[in-house]
Amino acid sequence: MEADISRAILRGYAEKFEECLDLDLAVVGAGPSGLLCAYYLAKAGRKVAIFESKLAPGGGIWGGAMMFNEVVVQNEAIPFLDELEVRYQRVNENLVRTDSVELAACLIYRAVNAGARLFNGVTVEDVIFREDRVQGVVINFTTILLNNLHVDPLSVRARAVLDGTGHGAELTARVARKAGIKLETPTGGLLGEKPMWVEVGEKATVENTKRVYPGLYVSGMAANGVFGSARMGPIFGGMLLSGKRAADLILEELQRES
Repeated sequence: MEADISRAILRGYAEKFEECLDLDLAVVGAGPSGLLCAYYLAKAGRKVAIFESKLAPGGGIWGGAMMFNEVVVQNEAIPFLDELEVRYQRVNENLVRTDSVELAACLIYRAVNAGARLFNGVTVEDVIFREDRVQGVVINFTTILLNNLHVDPLSVRARAVLDGTGHGAELTARVARKAGIKLETPTGGLLGEKPMWVEVGEKATVENTKRVYPGLYVSGMAANGVFGSARMGPIFGGMLLSGKRAADLILEELQRES
């Protein structure tokens, strides 16, 4: 029995991973924008994998606001809640609130159910870079990196990579530093996240969802971190709108390159 259990797990993981060695999209970070982007790409029939460094996908959703597991979503993003079948209650004419655990769970389930593969406990430590383009990701188990073990990584090819790593835009910062490239930003580099200003941050996270270098896109708080906009706290409509915008931009480019 014990051997059968181990064999089933090893074969299942190997098959799943082998399917994802050549992707249309690699999503780095399983936060709300990354999960929603993955959902729409997978729904469109594209091959998508999500790499999340932590065990629990969902990014900053789970804890709600200061561990009060409720979050707020504005009217513009309610259609996403309806599509994901997330329940919500009206707060006022502009806002609704929803259970943060339910929102995270629905985002994860819908992305995976649409066909996206999700690998948790896996850190993207670098990218594949050639011919002045990001062409994939370099991955390792998070536990290996946390223990500072000298173990070489594996690589996954991808036609597009989405940085959804959050406030510090860690992947984009690493690419710019290591490859010595200029990003498609006003200064050619990361501008850094500003203090909280909810209205500005919500609008900016959608506007800043862009391609920042051939093959590399940013979404969610990573987008605001790259383009120097405000943070917004426990309101998630902008994150969802950012994920959808990222999906539209990436699908458009993939179709153009086909």
